[in-house]
Amino acid sequence: MTTSGISRRGALRMFGLGALGVAGTGVLAACAPSGPASSSNGGDTKTKNFDFTSWSLNEETAKPSIEKIIAAWEKAQGSKIRAVSYPYNEYLSQLTLKLGGGETTGAIHLDIAWLAAVAQMGKLADLAPVAPKGGYTDVALKSGVYDGKQYGLPWNTGSIGVIANAKLLKKAGIEKHPTTVEEFEAALRELKGLGGGVVPYAAATKVAQLKDIFPWMQTFGCTLMDGDKVTIGDDASVDAVTWYKKLHDAKLIAADVDRFDARALFGQGKAAFYDDAIIGKGVTSAQSSDKTLADAMQPMQRPVLKAGDTPQALLWGGVIAIVNGKGQDAATEFALHTTSDLATTSEYFVSRALPPSTTAGLADPKVASDTFTTEWTEKITKTATGSPFWQFAQNAQIEEAVAEQVQAVLVGKTKPKDAMKAAGEEITALIKR
Repeated sequence: MTTSGISRRGALRMFGLGALGVAGTGVLAACAPSGPASSSNGGDTKTKNFDFTSWSLNEETAKPSIEKIIAAWEKAQGSKIRAVSYPYNEYLSQLTLKLGGGETTGAIHLDIAWLAAVAQMGKLADLAPVAPKGGYTDVALKSGVYDGKQYGLPWNTGSIGVIANAKLLKKAGIEKHPTTVEEFEAALRELKGLGGGVVPYAAATKVAQLKDIFPWMQTFGCTLMDGDKVTIGDDASVDAVTWYKKLHDAKLIAADVDRFDARALFGQGKAAFYDDAIIGKGVTSAQSSDKTLADAMQPMQRPVLKAGDTPQALLWGGVIAIVNGKGQDAATEFALHTTSDLATTSEYFVSRALPPSTTAGLADPKVASDTFTTEWTEKITKTATGSPFWQFAQNAQIEEAVAEQVQAVLVGKTKPKDAMKAAGEEITALIKR
């Protein structure tokens, strides 16, 4: 997440100095201004033993890979790492409660969307002294920055973008990826002509995933926020939603589609385009009965409004942050090793297909030989940015407010201009609480 432009003053206005409440997660924990003097847990910073907290340790597919990294570190360093885990959907709530109570120490794995919320608690170490040692890419390094400080070392850095089905494109006579919104719409109309139940673009239309509209709003020129001002409701956001409605009415996108539905449609060969994270190739192809689908899946830059515009994508990934206090020094070295050691990151990629965050890691033959990953990094992640709403405790409510208004437009209950005006006003009210 590119957080260097986020206002700490604005964030603290939201969280207050007494409590942190993360909408949709049930979090309630102490929050205080950053600073090592007040945030240390009082333990021995030099001890070799520390905790590592990660939701991935709770996942059957990810756990063995991470346990292998932990075991290798313990053997090499003569230390003991206590592994702590919570399910992803409960993770931020549990982590923040434990962190606020001084029970969480060492290294913690964070979704980049959560970094600002956790950093505002004043418990995390500034990792600026060690970050240059990692050889991280610029976009990856920025994903660990909040309020000008390096609170996280990037572990895996990717993005959410558009995946294309080369088979369907060829069948429709489309020889190259569309690069502008106009070309994209024309391609969708060609694909619709294939018939057979093909949904040209399996775009999100359910409230649960309609935050996917944000990159399209940005494509049309809406900044979402300008400083402390919410810009949703401007002409650009209205134009984006009007266009989305046009696609819906022309049956170029379908009603009631979320990420899972989109993956199913794509896997059945019934969708030519859909939005997903970089892991989408592995997930979707594994679910498909078409064993050649993976070879047909291609990363595509999101079409731009006019030639020369920057393609929009949402940054996606995770960082490792360090809690001030007990085990801080060893945990920092562990985080640096885990995220930047070439052998470690390459082996982790082979087992999980998650792209490394370092220049050397991306250049390693095990990674570079994966065409999908290298093309995704160059075409999509290169220009990806974080959401300006991640800084707010009410992020989930903000996303839902916009999603409900967009869905109301799609089903004909309201007009785009009225819907975006209402969404902007609701967001403004939320962040002023």
